[in-house]
Amino acid sequence: MPTLHLLCGKIASGKSTLAASLSETPGTMVISEDTWLAALYADQMTSVADYVRCAGKLRLALTPHLVALLKAGVSVVLDFPANTVANRQWMMTVIRESGVPHQLHFLDVTDDICKARLRARNASGEHDFAATDEQFDLITRYFVAPEEQEGFNIIRYQDQPS
Repeated sequence: MPTLHLLCGKIASGKSTLAASLSETPGTMVISEDTWLAALYADQMTSVADYVRCAGKLRLALTPHLVALLKAGVSVVLDFPANTVANRQWMMTVIRESGVPHQLHFLDVTDDICKARLRARNASGEHDFAATDEQFDLITRYFVAPEEQEGFNIIRYQDQPS
């Protein structure tokens, strides 16, 4: 049975690392927001408002594709941040339209650990986007932890090493 894996966690909490690990299961693929946004909109994203606009376009375009993959029997690790109620509502739409089981992986990592990982990630130059501590703080203001009443099957991880 195909499964939709969703990821919730602040910047540099380990979402993409977990996504890579989850994708090692046969018949599973990762679809990464950062990869798609970098390829399609990197030159257009200079603010949080730009990110919201571009990410919205990407979600709209990918929704039918995600549903088709899941209905075809492919498990998907959706490496998009399930960090706001609105993003999770979109993800719930994909779950309902595809009719597959899901798991919401919640990486509950402290800001200090995330910032340390972010600095290391920025220094490596291997990530599609680099964020400053100030950008981390700005974006983190929008973070809302998932709650049981939203209807997700939540698996919680605390301070996981990246």
